[in-house]
Amino acid sequence: MNQDETIAIKSSYKLIKRTIDILGAIVGLFILLLFLIPLIPFYLIGSNRGPLFFKQQRIGQNGKQFGIYKFRSMIRNAEEVLKEDKELYDKYVANSYKLEPDEDPRITSFGRFIRKTSLDELPQFLNVLKGEMSLVGPRPIVQIELNEYRDKKDLFLSVKPGITGYWQTCGRSEVNYPERVDVELHYMYNQSLILDLTILFKTVVQVLLRKGAY
Repeated sequence: MNQDETIAIKSSYKLIKRTIDILGAIVGLFILLLFLIPLIPFYLIGSNRGPLFFKQQRIGQNGKQFGIYKFRSMIRNAEEVLKEDKELYDKYVANSYKLEPDEDPRITSFGRFIRKTSLDELPQFLNVLKGEMSLVGPRPIVQIELNEYRDKKDLFLSVKPGITGYWQTCGRSEVNYPERVDVELHYMYNQSLILDLTILFKTVVQVLLRKGAY
């Protein structure tokens, strides 16, 4: 295969991938609207009271930062609460920037439910429609996590982050750094339409079985 054929195949893949992203995002946003009204009452009472949506800066393609959208699953001053407990914060960093749900003081009871069912991820279809994310790709990370990729940072940032990806189909929150780096980079080395469709199928199965979600 010559260079021109390789470029043509890559261009076709990108076009098909973006088309699938747009169609998938439209369907996803319709599903989001179906859940929106039933979820609103849960943000009017108790510890979950407050804004419906949560927006956080993540690192996107080519290092460009963007605001990722989620249904809020944590208390409003979540980061301050975590950093006030140095021992717990150190454990959070050492454990690949996560804690077990039952020991994380930031997550509300309702938040645990929407995380376990992956409902909190639905607003990210807006990120996909805007072109900041793809349906499939490495999970978008915060700045501090980028250091885990060391000399592979540029490769990791060469593609759009995804709502789901190879990491999710390999165990998601059960796969920690540094193993997660190898799992995420596997996608960059093996990108293809077939791999994308396989990941989407496996993700649906995992969501239905509630596997690997925190």
